[in-house]
Amino acid sequence: MASTSPARIDDDLYASAKLVGEALSRSASQQVGHWARIGRELEASATTSQRDIAAVLAGVRHYDTLSAQEQAIVRAEWSERMDERRAALDLAATFAASGASYSELDDDGNVVQRPPSAPGD
Repeated sequence: MASTSPARIDDDLYASAKLVGEALSRSASQQVGHWARIGRELEASATTSQRDIAAVLAGVRHYDTLSAQEQAIVRAEWSERMDERRAALDLAATFAASGASYSELDDDGNVVQRPPSAPGD
């Protein structure tokens, strides 16, 4: 029987693993383990070049030169990076600091126009 060790994972990764795992009759822990095994195999694969993937992610090589498998890995990394950047955005604070008005959708999907903030608000 394999032993297990505790590991800390990001809340978003856990939520994704729980959601996907439920659809596939796996626990969140089992789903994370499944994804880890897939990642291990991809990194060990003779047909997947980590160096080429890193070069594309660094912007020094073209995406179209990668195999379909390598492109999938790059897209997953890009998606994760975009999610992190979106999570760090605070556009309301940015607009308030600049004194600009802006529009946004409320929870019901209605457009709400926000006036510029007065200095000191």
